[in-house]
Amino acid sequence: MSDQMTRPDSESKLNELHDRLVRSVEALIESDDWKRALEFAAHFRSRSFNNTLLIWAQHTAAFEAGTVAEPMPTYVAGFRQWEKLGRSVVAGQHGYMIFAPRTARFATTTPLDASSWRRLAPRERPRAGEAVRAGITGARTAYVWDIAQTTGAAIAVLPHPQLLRGDAPPGLWDGLATLIDAEDFSLSLVADATSIDGANGRTDFSRRNVTIREDMDAAARTKTLAHELAHIRLHGPDHEALAHRGIGEVEAESIALMVASAHGMDTRDYTIPYVAGWATAVPDSDAVAVVQQTGERVRRTAVAILDALPTDQVGAGDPPGLDRPAAAREPLRKPTSSTPPRIAEPIPARSIS
Repeated sequence: MSDQMTRPDSESKLNELHDRLVRSVEALIESDDWKRALEFAAHFRSRSFNNTLLIWAQHTAAFEAGTVAEPMPTYVAGFRQWEKLGRSVVAGQHGYMIFAPRTARFATTTPLDASSWRRLAPRERPRAGEAVRAGITGARTAYVWDIAQTTGAAIAVLPHPQLLRGDAPPGLWDGLATLIDAEDFSLSLVADATSIDGANGRTDFSRRNVTIREDMDAAARTKTLAHELAHIRLHGPDHEALAHRGIGEVEAESIALMVASAHGMDTRDYTIPYVAGWATAVPDSDAVAVVQQTGERVRRTAVAILDALPTDQVGAGDPPGLDRPAAAREPLRKPTSSTPPRIAEPIPARSIS
């Protein structure tokens, strides 16, 4: 059995997986599960947003069918990856089909000229003086299994932050404040919401200042700080999301929720509008595409923030001890030319509150 697949890859399998993904996104639009999807994604943030939805849907189906005992997966990995960790997939357990990147090597003598890169054949050697790099050229299907579907050597249990309601994780406020300072924004506290029009926090791009109300518990203040940092990272004053303020607020609150969930914080008080409302708010855009693009923007921004914080966090979905190549964690796009493909940024959005 291969490291990533249990059956030959084909266009029909990709079509099947795409259809499954669309059904998962449509179900998300028709329900109030956006928060649950983000909390799930926070615990499997090394995977693309699309793949977290696929894993979630397939594990839920397996749980409802009685083939796995727990409603939530813990760690997921490929067949050979589990073998490297001393575990094997239990006979009869079906893997969860996801997208994986298809890669190739590209070479050029002028790396700064994007049009000069040429694709190398599988065993072709670069010419003298050529720079070489790998690029994602498309997608293929792959399979992963939850640890509950495997047996074998024990896997280390990562610490899971546990906090009382209203508490903030040690170091999280200071870490977020440091990231805001690194963006050249100042941070100030006000006694209550009166001076910021009833809001919990506000980002002023013209003055490059973030203001947070002080009369909230530590968890609420810290969540608000993460929300404002998300605005700084995504929603500058010239950003086209100003035309879709609702999506900008969804993005900022979603990022704050993921940051909180990755720290074991209580997220019951986080309020995010129904998906159907904001997903259909962008003119001339398909709601499914808007959800996918928004979800991936949220995930990538939250991961960048989490990676920069010196705090204790829950795992990202990979079993401890597994060193998964960075290329396998990148979102996918279709190639548009023979030049090395770049990871496409999802559609922008914005707001300032």
